[in-house]
Amino acid sequence: MKIAMIGTGYVGLVSGVCFSDFGHDVVCVDKDCGKIERLMRGEVPIYEPGLDVLMAKNVAAGRLSFTGDLAAAVDGAEAVFIAVGTPTRRGDGHADLSYVMAAAEEIAAALTGYAVVVTKSTVPVGTNRQVRQVIKKARPEAEFDVASNPEFLREGAAIDDFMRPDRVVVGVSSDRAKEVMGEIYRPLFLREFPILYTDLETAEMIKYAANAFLATKITFINEIARLCEKVGADVKEVARGMGLDGRIGNKFLHAGPGYGGSCFPKDTQALARMGQDHAVPMQITETVIKVNDEVKRRMIDKIVDLCDGSVNGKTITVLGVTFKPNTDDMRDAPSLTIVPALIGAGAKVRAVDPQGLREAQQMLPGVHWMDDAYKAVQKADCVVLLTEWNEFRALDLKKLAKKMTTPRMADLRNIYSARDAKKAGFEGYVSVGR
Repeated sequence: MKIAMIGTGYVGLVSGVCFSDFGHDVVCVDKDCGKIERLMRGEVPIYEPGLDVLMAKNVAAGRLSFTGDLAAAVDGAEAVFIAVGTPTRRGDGHADLSYVMAAAEEIAAALTGYAVVVTKSTVPVGTNRQVRQVIKKARPEAEFDVASNPEFLREGAAIDDFMRPDRVVVGVSSDRAKEVMGEIYRPLFLREFPILYTDLETAEMIKYAANAFLATKITFINEIARLCEKVGADVKEVARGMGLDGRIGNKFLHAGPGYGGSCFPKDTQALARMGQDHAVPMQITETVIKVNDEVKRRMIDKIVDLCDGSVNGKTITVLGVTFKPNTDDMRDAPSLTIVPALIGAGAKVRAVDPQGLREAQQMLPGVHWMDDAYKAVQKADCVVLLTEWNEFRALDLKKLAKKMTTPRMADLRNIYSARDAKKAGFEGYVSVGR
């Protein structure tokens, strides 16, 4: 089956590569000529473990190609996926659908036969109906259906999530569209992964409801962590005790500096706005957004308190700036709140991140970037563990402490313990919820 994938961002590129590995003929389209040129040279513009190998394999097999020509990609395609950005709209918190609607108009002009136009981007309820209207208005004679197929990919584990999903959600409004979508996902159906067919609105809502619930779990454990610090409990053991309950589960119960990334911040904002628009306030989600912002600010206070109440003139080394490990994604990362606050308070900030440097350099001006944790802590007054990359999980704490002017550690991912830090020579150590 020929598939056109409009957009080669995180969702579009991973989905396009994986669909081609299913055996489909996939053409990925993007308006960014520079990005397309890089892809055609075999360069992957994002960091996702294993994506470069899988992409090269399918390009070599002739199943995957890249172009800036949308009309050529859509010509003859049986399914056209829209995988463009839906960022938070400035000023009101709504999802910005301008890229989705622009893609729909271009698709309408390029359709040459029946196709299913599939929204892969995360979009508010009702968007697929709008896409249908846009295409119908532009091309009344066009023969097409629309479908909603939200993605549930974790950055850093996206390929495995695509190939071995918890579920695939497909919203359709016709049997013909269902048949096409069934053929696209046939490899997963044959391996008995759950495929849930719903109407368009339900599929759109599932995505928002799922992400808001996960954001709520993260925020809940961060609130519990704050109380643990006051009463003398250990949030790691609390989370473990909670997670062993099968009704709760252990995922997304890791206390830290708050959630970030490409999904949770914008999707919770969009869900809150949808509720307000329909006079059904999403009170839990609105509180989650508020508390998550407070968590990030509380981390700043932890660092300042550890540094005797002031970071002015002090050198602080930050280990990890991406919102999570195994990705180069900086979108809404806690570092974007914490690091500028430290610099604004007079600190000299050094930072190390295995993959985030390219994006972070533009987003975090004033930081001195280094490529080695031990060099970065030389004569530093405090080291902050902000992203739990594997290379930061087994640091030689004694070596770190000896290199620092004032050995202090703000372990915002609970990787180490106060006992281990003290034994290694750290004068001060703080973590989250312990």
